[in-house]
Amino acid sequence: MVDKPMSIHRTRFPFSITKLLFWSLILLSFIVLFFLGSPPSSASPSHRRRSLRGGDWETSVRESAKSKSLRVLVTGAAGFVGTHVSIALKRRGDGVVGIDNFNRYYEASLKRARSNLLAQHKIFVVEGDINDGSLLKSLFKLGKFTHVMHLAAQAGVRYAMKNPKSYVHSNIAGLVSVLEACKNANPQPAVVWASSSSVYGLNSKVPFSEKDRTDRPASLYAASKKAGEEIAHTYNHIYGLSITGLRFFTVYGPWGRPDMAYFFFTKDILKGKQISVFEGPNGRSVARDFTYIDDIVKGCLGALDTANRSTGSGPAQLRLYNLGNTSPVAVSKLVRILEKLLKVNANKKLLPMPPNGDVFFTHADISLAKKELGYNPTIDLETGLRKFLDWYMDYYSSSSSLPKRA
Repeated sequence: MVDKPMSIHRTRFPFSITKLLFWSLILLSFIVLFFLGSPPSSASPSHRRRSLRGGDWETSVRESAKSKSLRVLVTGAAGFVGTHVSIALKRRGDGVVGIDNFNRYYEASLKRARSNLLAQHKIFVVEGDINDGSLLKSLFKLGKFTHVMHLAAQAGVRYAMKNPKSYVHSNIAGLVSVLEACKNANPQPAVVWASSSSVYGLNSKVPFSEKDRTDRPASLYAASKKAGEEIAHTYNHIYGLSITGLRFFTVYGPWGRPDMAYFFFTKDILKGKQISVFEGPNGRSVARDFTYIDDIVKGCLGALDTANRSTGSGPAQLRLYNLGNTSPVAVSKLVRILEKLLKVNANKKLLPMPPNGDVFFTHADISLAKKELGYNPTIDLETGLRKFLDWYMDYYSSSSSLPKRA
């Protein structure tokens, strides 16, 4: 851990009575929605894990967290980014303990496979919900974490139209639960957490800068992440928690999420199914700032390494950074690259983008992350997709329904 002079980026949270009222109403609405109708948490796996306390469970946590450098709790450790970050930390000698509830937003078997990969690297993953305050308290007591890498979240923009309450449960209540545990821990850890490029919403200025307005979310997912940024500001201000938010831009790569376009396009192209490619107004291309997972991991580690200690009270470090590739690529070009690498012509259907919360483009200004984190993405989309396809073909090779590349 590198200690640096105290730095507080207060300009990233412009204040006005109007904005305070707006976001207070948003947060109040989320809380009301959560308490009136939120489904019960996935508590049973946590309870099963908690029943092991006093034996191998506690020993495993202590052994996995042991390190003379950083000791990191990674939430969402069996997720896409969580798996890669956890392995990168362990490889360089840091102590790592994971927690994940293994929900069924997408195929649970993939999360189990990632967890098995983590076990091969001697990383212990607790099966439990971040909303379980008792579980978190025990973890912090056992692990003595210096840092928390908070990646657990309900992902996806479109899924919010089907299950809005899950975003309140994970992205708002879950974040508060983690910050409460950090606030009460001894030592108080520095927190690095995943926000999202989605917070830029309907912003039309490009590239997106951390100083741009983020008060016009286009989806419930975006609103939940923006609410998270305001919550983080509150815990930093009142409790002196050192908090760094990272706005990820369209992360892709091996062990990725099946709900992402590059992933399900690959699956459908290989099966000969038609794929829908959305367009903006007047046939305008929809574009994304696709960022390869290894570059994102370097940004996460850079944020952890430059995080100051929490103070417990008084001024503490508060930061926000974009982590993108700063090279937007049209989704239509993504499809052409997949066709080239797979040597299969896609059955494409061009459609206008539906009103489902997606935005037409994303483009990251990463100058601040370059300056303060040493962040420097190097993987272009074709190179990254080639690495993803190598993993994909290997991982799904046991499936008889998977066609081979020509």
